[in-house]
Amino acid sequence: MGGEVIDLSQHSTIVAPALIGPVLHGPFGSGRIVETEAYGGAEDPASHAARGITPRTEPMFGPAGVLYVYLIYGMYHCANIVTGPEGDGQAVLIRALEPVGDRSAMRRGRPKAKRELDLSNGPGKLCQALGIDRGHDGLNVCDPASAVRLELREAEAAGDVVQTTRVGLSVGQDTPWRWYLDASPWVSTR
Repeated sequence: MGGEVIDLSQHSTIVAPALIGPVLHGPFGSGRIVETEAYGGAEDPASHAARGITPRTEPMFGPAGVLYVYLIYGMYHCANIVTGPEGDGQAVLIRALEPVGDRSAMRRGRPKAKRELDLSNGPGKLCQALGIDRGHDGLNVCDPASAVRLELREAEAAGDVVQTTRVGLSVGQDTPWRWYLDASPWVSTR
């Protein structure tokens, strides 16, 4: 790891751990990714792609590097980066990140955050902090001019990366497709 360009066209289980360390930039700020979850397309019962193409899931079936943003609980956005071959429906959920640089705009996006750690230690929180919403659905995170973009070079993770089961699911929760930076206090849950 360290320096290679991330190949987003690989399976989500290969891309998800490679995304621990790179920086995601949004309209309100930037953060180093410290936690991800892989979703394996149609064969993964926990994936939105398992239900096939719908107006909501259409971006998941696009080319690798497309941003798939959806709303949960009618109030929180979640950001996923599409991976794998086009039409396969794979994606990596960005679950947590450590803010880098100026955090003032991120704080405005998360006015209820009482502690610094609460800015982006969860998928809905990080979308609020970065200013990511459904209006960004379908953007190409590989485009340097995109409002939401990903640094495509792998970054050396500052510590051990732990692989474990996914969280917050009703199906597929036993699948060990979640990765996080063990030393990071920004991880959503351990």
